[in-house]
This record gives sequence, structure tokens and C-alpha cells, in this order.
Amino acid sequence: MKQHIVKILEAHYITHDVKRFVVERPAGYDFIPGQATEVAINLPEWKDQSRPFTFTSIREHGFLEFMIKIYNDHEGVTKMLGRTHAGAELILHEAFGAIQYKGPGVFIAGGAGITPFISIFRHLYTHKNLHGNKLIYSNKTSEDVIMEEELQKMLDGSFIKIFTRENVVGFRGNRIDRKFLIENIVDFGQNFYLCGPKKFVQNITELLLDLGATAETVIIEK
Repeated sequence: MKQHIVKILEAHYITHDVKRFVVERPAGYDFIPGQATEVAINLPEWKDQSRPFTFTSIREHGFLEFMIKIYNDHEGVTKMLGRTHAGAELILHEAFGAIQYKGPGVFIAGGAGITPFISIFRHLYTHKNLHGNKLIYSNKTSEDVIMEEELQKMLDGSFIKIFTRENVVGFRGNRIDRKFLIENIVDFGQNFYLCGPKKFVQNITELLLDLGATAETVIIEK
């Protein structure tokens, strides 16, 4: 598998536990919005430990961008990335992924599962083609929301935020269950894009299929 060594150009936290990395883009390197790549830190003890992360930049950018949730509760790749700064090097592989845009629909994200959708939304917004899409974004608290202002700007009134562990005035404080889906979705024959923790995606997929969606219209990472 081809590898690309790239330098980190920017690295900073955008929430309390999500860090944004801007890195060099290798010549000829391409991806489709929604795709990911395997990333490793270019240090002797870490270069063989790669993890999949989604691009949040768009193809028109001259750089690559990732928004990575940092887990400090164990000594792993993301904890090390939390200590990694501009000037360090990462190892990238080729792009892969099944979450690709197939037309307007409802995007349902849990936590850091928003990342593949950010690239898709940015691409559609840039090309003035975002109309007809809706985002339902679930997080534990309001502090966990990634890129809230930009998502609000792009999606305007088609952006629903849900917090499972707090009640904030003006926002929904519940979980995405059957009742919620029935109340907030009119057409279950449209496309659904799901990304988030495995159990989250599994539960919502089952609910959508039960409500009339099909395996062809529910798009998830395989």
C-alpha cells in the first residue's frame, strides 16, 4: 500500500477533545468527500500504528484536513496525536470509504461521526448544491458539538442538534428513537446517511428500515 509522508502545517483544539490537523497534500493525492485514510505518526515507535480518519477538507483545497477526537484515557494513537504539533510528520495511505453522496437526504451523526459529513456539506455548499439536505446531530453535551457555527451557516434551518446528557433552553434534550424519527422525518423513502459509534448506527439503521427505508437508501460505512 502506497504511503505518503506529510508535514503538519497546523494543529489546534476546536473542542475540549477534538483536534484539527491541517497537513500537506501530496502531489496528485485525491479523495471523494466522505472518504477516509489510514493515518500514522511518523516516529519509529508509532509509524506502524495507523488508524482511519476522515478528511474534512474538500478536493479544491491545496491541503488536507482532519478533525480527530483525542482519547486521553489510554496510551493510544489519538493520545499521542494530542501531543503532536505543527512541524511533525504523519504517514498517510490511499483514500477509502463507502460514505459517498448519492443525492439529497437526511444525515444523522453521533459525536465525531460528523466528520465525513463536514467534507460532503462543504463540497455541496461550495457548489451551491446543499438544498434539500437535513442534518440531525447527536452529542452528549453542547460542548461536544464540532464546527457548530459553520454547520449552522451552511444548513441554516435544516440543522437539528440533540444533547443526550443535558437540557439546554431552545434545544432538544433526548435521544434519536422511533418517536423522534417519526416526528422529524416526513419521507422515509429518501436517502439516509449515518455515521457515529457502531451501536448508534446499528440502532438507527434498524429503526429506519422498520419505518420504510431500504438497504439501498441507508448509507453507512461498511
